Amino acid sequence: MNTLSPAGQAGTARLYRIEPEAPSAAPGVEAYIATTPGTRAICNDPAVAGVRYTRLLREACTEILRALAPDVPESDAVVVNILRGGLNFGLRDALADAFGWNAHTTCFMSAQRARDAPDSEAWHITENSYRKVYFPKAASFFVGDVVATGTSLRYGLQELLNSAAEQHVAVRNLVFFTYGGPKAHEILREIDADCRARFPGYGRTILVYLEGRFVVPAPDTPLHVRLTGTDLIRLGALMAPEFVESQYESPSYPIERCTIYDAGSRAFWLYEYVADVIGYWRQNLQFANHGMTFSELLAERFPELDAARFGDVDLRALARDRIAAMERVLRPE
Repeated sequence: MNTLSPAGQAGTARLYRIEPEAPSAAPGVEAYIATTPGTRAICNDPAVAGVRYTRLLREACTEILRALAPDVPESDAVVVNILRGGLNFGLRDALADAFGWNAHTTCFMSAQRARDAPDSEAWHITENSYRKVYFPKAASFFVGDVVATGTSLRYGLQELLNSAAEQHVAVRNLVFFTYGGPKAHEILREIDADCRARFPGYGRTILVYLEGRFVVPAPDTPLHVRLTGTDLIRLGALMAPEFVESQYESPSYPIERCTIYDAGSRAFWLYEYVADVIGYWRQNLQFANHGMTFSELLAERFPELDAARFGDVDLRALARDRIAAMERVLRPE
């Protein structure tokens, strides 16, 4: 089991280093879990959506960047937006707010994943024709994306490195922010090794998980409701202690289907996003109508928590409350 050790703080942001099971003296990926009030709110409350969501995420990344304090000159900094999820993180503005920068570079590339078939666990890349990439002579990349299967991330970073090599760029560092699962670490290990082989003088690969290294459910994951290859769930995850404690603030938090739902629609197409979240809570309402209790659902989705701390929770009433809350996202009072 990986363990967490405190690794820094700035403002309300706290950093924890993910300590590997077998420490190595060789350079590799530095993996962290970062926690802030804003990133906890995003994970816990799906009603945090639209502009409110992206502003909170940008502000959180600003504080986390200050805590990380990467040794990168402004002239080398390149924000990479893998469309459309990368736009959510607001890293261009976060770097400006964190360090007072104005002249750092931003580039864009599209990479949309799709299932090979509706019931398939295999994915492929589509909508990858748009690219606007340019680099200084030495480049340190700052990237943000949500990672479940990692299909888009692997494709996007490989294409990025190929473009850098073609332009004879000296790649120095990679800093990656994610709401994501273990695939992010697996892919960044591959990218780190590639960078060290292709770019002499390569420095650091930094991976920052927001609130936790969550789990992507498989077809056999014991959950009544799961979206394989898409959801990021709390069950079996490695999480910041502040995030775990925050689950007790509301009984709805630990039983949400996903810690982020669909990040793109959550920011840019709220009608689709709200329908997705409401659909989940309607399923919970049906479960309650057939006798499922809150304690039973909690034991399924986050068994480490103490159900007694929530008191007597009526799952039926909770589901109706969450449906109403999500409806208000589109029709605020």
